[in-house]
Amino acid sequence: MTPATMKAIQQHAFGGPEVLRYEDAPVPELQPGEVLVRVHAVGLNPPDWYLREGYKMLPPEWQPTVAFPLILGTDISGVVEAVADDVKDFAVGDEVYSMVRFPSGLAGGSRAYAQYVSVAASEIALKPQRISHAQAAAAPMSLLTAWQFMIELGHDIQNPLQPHRHEPVPLKDKTVVVNGAAGGVGHFALQLAKWKGARVIAIGSGGHEAFLRDLGADEFIDYTRSAAEDVLSDVDLVIDAVGGPASGRFLRTLKRGGALFPIFPLGFSGAEEAARLGVNVSTTQVRSSGAQLQQLAGLLDSGVVRVAIDSTFALQDAGKAHERAAQGHIRGKIVLSVIDQG
Repeated sequence: MTPATMKAIQQHAFGGPEVLRYEDAPVPELQPGEVLVRVHAVGLNPPDWYLREGYKMLPPEWQPTVAFPLILGTDISGVVEAVADDVKDFAVGDEVYSMVRFPSGLAGGSRAYAQYVSVAASEIALKPQRISHAQAAAAPMSLLTAWQFMIELGHDIQNPLQPHRHEPVPLKDKTVVVNGAAGGVGHFALQLAKWKGARVIAIGSGGHEAFLRDLGADEFIDYTRSAAEDVLSDVDLVIDAVGGPASGRFLRTLKRGGALFPIFPLGFSGAEEAARLGVNVSTTQVRSSGAQLQQLAGLLDSGVVRVAIDSTFALQDAGKAHERAAQGHIRGKIVLSVIDQG
């Protein structure tokens, strides 16, 4: 029988990692169309610390209204505990993974740092059988981001940051640069580009070179030794998994007709230069998709795409996990282990 209360990481104010508190919270009530998941592991993502701090990097008019206490997180892997009467595709005992309610829950509605999470059946998929719950929880947001940017958008919802629909570009026999290649989105983008037949140049710090070459990187640029924009030219696509105001430096590395996809587009100011150079700059907002996660489960099960875990923390140590994230130089993903926590 499902308990009435659970352990969760809640916060009652914006702030640093110290605001994350391990405490009792009510188990979510199951709504029509939903599944209740007993969480085994949670994957951390940048929106977690953006929300924890109150989305300080956004203009005030873009900052979402938040109700406290809130529970962070979107990415889970676990076991179905209960299903609503109208849910037919999942059953109690199924192992599943999901990116929960994103971006609709970006103001705290996803609530994944917890022992139980309710999620729409349309947003979950059966967990890949050959990987652990920790690896499955590490995948959804980062892998869906890489997939929706590079392979298949999968929705028709307009991106408010640009007037045109984002369109992935063909990758076979193209030269693709991945900046921030060792991170969450970056290490998946590298692997998907290789899977599609691209020549991949990975940018990262020197300590990650062996890791990235093992994932398939054809060339490696150590940004601590060389400025990538000074050594690259005639590139077809740059996936900038770091993004931000510095993304514009990659424009002159691209051939006419090439594309720059900044994963984090805020602060980009090179639109005029891109037009002059004949370069397409495009971005999108990752969205939950159980159907796409089901597709990706096959790639994860077959080993075509591998999940790298930087570090694992117990649920009650979520603050320490956020401290690790703030240190940077993350190799893959940070994960919270939930199932063994009382």
